[in-house]
Amino acid sequence: MKVTYSPDKLFFDEKNKTIPVSYSIQATRDNDYHFAVDANNGRKDLYFVGMREIRYDHVPYITYFNRATVHNQRLDLKTYGKKIGYITGAGDKVPEALEQMGYEVVLLSNKELAKNNLGQFDAIITGVRAYNTHDWMNKYYDKLMKYVQEGGNLIVQYNTSNNIGPVRAKIGPFPFNITRTRVTDETAAVNILKPEHPVFNFPNKIVADDFQGWIQERSIYHGADTSGKFVKLISMADPGEKADDGSLLITPYGKGWFTYTGLVFFRELPAGVPGAFRLMANLIALNKKKGF
Repeated sequence: MKVTYSPDKLFFDEKNKTIPVSYSIQATRDNDYHFAVDANNGRKDLYFVGMREIRYDHVPYITYFNRATVHNQRLDLKTYGKKIGYITGAGDKVPEALEQMGYEVVLLSNKELAKNNLGQFDAIITGVRAYNTHDWMNKYYDKLMKYVQEGGNLIVQYNTSNNIGPVRAKIGPFPFNITRTRVTDETAAVNILKPEHPVFNFPNKIVADDFQGWIQERSIYHGADTSGKFVKLISMADPGEKADDGSLLITPYGKGWFTYTGLVFFRELPAGVPGAFRLMANLIALNKKKGF
């Protein structure tokens, strides 16, 4: 492996200064690559040091130090489509991951949804808890459904269903409920219920190995189909519990597709989990494949 930096040395002449560094990696093996920044100032206690701060009013300020490392993952990843509209939710790093995949990402706020022609987007993705946090989402239900019906692709990441964070708008073209079901064991076995479905076949072939290496959990706030219109694609369970098939619900609607998923892409994509990137790419490509 060879790593080339530009610039290859940094000099900081003031506190809290930020300097971007570009780098390229030449590697021949499919592997994880980690490298770090060396302070190189003659003090061994400062080698590979990064600093983080936790600052909230309700706890004492905390400063801690860790290795300033970068994680790079070589992926076998194919994508289809170019332009994604992303409706931000409670905050996640999925848009940055989508840009790393090669997509052009347009963030859609209240005003942006109002003025944009949605037909320009190969897919529109809602951030985590977008329907919990934005009252104005209800204004765009008809516009989003028209987008799907005319050939668009709407992917809704998890929303919560409780008194603290109720869903404030209609979501899908057909009724479904958001439950509190989750699978917290990141190694829980994943049963692919319909391996022939395009979400598991185009542009990447999704198999059991794509669910290896997930972190923290599998999925949260599953959907429950109350209309009989959704295809249930994955079944899984925590040890000793009943299997549930609500983590990935998909339905065609008109010429397009609608997806509700509790799969924790917001954790897996920033962590560089290959299978999560590949499955997200397939969800984005759904409106290019018909017949299911």
